[in-house]
Amino acid sequence: MSKRRILQLTGEDVPDFLQGLITNDIGGLKDGLVYAALLTPQGKYISDFFVVPQTDGVLLDVTDDQADMLVQRLSMYKLRADVTISQTGLHLHRGTGDIPSDGFADPRHASLGWRAYRDHAQADDTTDWTAIRVAAMIPESGVELTPDTFILEVGFERLNGVDFRKGCYVGQEVTARMKHKTELRKGLALVSVSGAAEPGTEITAGGRAAGKLLSRSGDTALAYLRFDRAGGEMQAGEARLTRIAT
Repeated sequence: MSKRRILQLTGEDVPDFLQGLITNDIGGLKDGLVYAALLTPQGKYISDFFVVPQTDGVLLDVTDDQADMLVQRLSMYKLRADVTISQTGLHLHRGTGDIPSDGFADPRHASLGWRAYRDHAQADDTTDWTAIRVAAMIPESGVELTPDTFILEVGFERLNGVDFRKGCYVGQEVTARMKHKTELRKGLALVSVSGAAEPGTEITAGGRAAGKLLSRSGDTALAYLRFDRAGGEMQAGEARLTRIAT
């Protein structure tokens, strides 16, 4: 599980500030966590995170290696808005059982359980989050989510990470055009794997480039594929791959 950092945003302008930047509608905070991304004006991925409701402002739950960059980006956009961005000492806790009183359901998929934010670090967690994530086709920053990613190609709509009715945000025009005017020719897929192949290995089909192998758990993996070349058996290193219908 990637190390996380918990940021805090406070100030009267926080709701309007975030609403004009991120892919999802922060009106959803009334129901719990909001999963969203910040995009470039060209519609490509910069960072994904959870927005967490608080009495005073919101928290942002983001990977540790993206946190400084995200603060820099948000600071660039806030100009004179009444928004203060600060670090917290909070720690992410996760689980798959009953949601605790201070917890929130993970909005991406029911199998991902709950998230809570506490003053102390979580004890050793033996949950196989990679297996859960692969089975549910959940992209992870730095693996499936990279600066070249268009979020609809990795399932952000299915993961409740984008709202097409909320109005403008950075990268909205490209994202909306992909939704309404084009058929996705590439994207995230679930594949069965037989043989040795490491994440990042190029996938070929009939000798032609067909994609890349990504997160793997046992004989199942996520792959970024060209759908027009992924209809039969594929190869990745010494392994044979077949797309799993979802």
